[in-house]
Amino acid sequence: MSVLHPFLFEGLPVRGLLVRLTDTWQDILRRRANNLETGPYPEAVRHLLGEMTAAAVLMQANIKFDGALVLQLHGEGPLKLAVVEVQSDLRLRATAKTIGEVTPQMSLEDLCNQNNLGRCAITLDPVGRRPGQQPYQGVVSLYDDQRQPLKRFSEVLAHYMLQSEQLDTTLVLAANDQVAAGLLIQRLPMGGIGNLGGHKTMADEDAIGRSEDYNRIAILANSLTSDELLNLPPEKVLHRLFWQEHVRHFAPQPSDPTPRFSCSCSRERVSQMIRGLGQAEADSILAERENIEVGCDFCGQQYHYDAVDAAHIFAHDAPQPPGTSALQ
Repeated sequence: MSVLHPFLFEGLPVRGLLVRLTDTWQDILRRRANNLETGPYPEAVRHLLGEMTAAAVLMQANIKFDGALVLQLHGEGPLKLAVVEVQSDLRLRATAKTIGEVTPQMSLEDLCNQNNLGRCAITLDPVGRRPGQQPYQGVVSLYDDQRQPLKRFSEVLAHYMLQSEQLDTTLVLAANDQVAAGLLIQRLPMGGIGNLGGHKTMADEDAIGRSEDYNRIAILANSLTSDELLNLPPEKVLHRLFWQEHVRHFAPQPSDPTPRFSCSCSRERVSQMIRGLGQAEADSILAERENIEVGCDFCGQQYHYDAVDAAHIFAHDAPQPPGTSALQ
């Protein structure tokens, strides 16, 4: 079962989250493997996408954003795009696109940051966004302040969080074909809760790297190995790392949202996309083949539209004689 464990350190300005995705992560991989057009992800992509999925859940749970948090990698290399979307109730979906050969030994730099051209973007898309209102988006390169390529995706996000929130953040991420897991440790802001929208204070910026309590706990967190994170129960992970600290662990409750796969694709949305192509383009596709075929990259659902379906999509756009209605 996929679970999320919040915790904090009594009397210290430090909080944490630990996520362990099992059935949810396996569902994502199974749907991809069952897609006859694409087949399974290469091993290196599976593990990186798993780390991204765990990280996106941690970030959404950390800021409690009322809407979708979308984490993206835009790559320069065989991994061209990786996307994870997590809703406020922890419904999530993930996908990746590759071009060319991917070997198991490929690093983050090999996969998507060749020539230092890779990018990581985080988008916050609020529920009930008004017409014309743009989602908040922040973008960061996959290198540090000295333009040295970052070796791990956890380092990319920690660098992003430091720039965006002006808060010290430590992430430990790991994934295999069974589990995607992550640990987040963050120094609490000096004045109120920071967020990815860039609300920060000078006090937060001045405190970067100066909290002895945070630095001590971050060192302990970074001692966690990938094998431990993937194989130990969350309670044992916390005890293994912080047995000398006063940790208040909030065990998941039945009423708490749990991470789970959910895709928002629908025939209505696909119809809107086809309408956006225009009738001429749709007719051109149908002239070459019997159906317009659209597959969802997230869940693998296939949608098929024949000439009758296409005519129905564009019926509302056709000019109507006076006194008639497209609804008739």
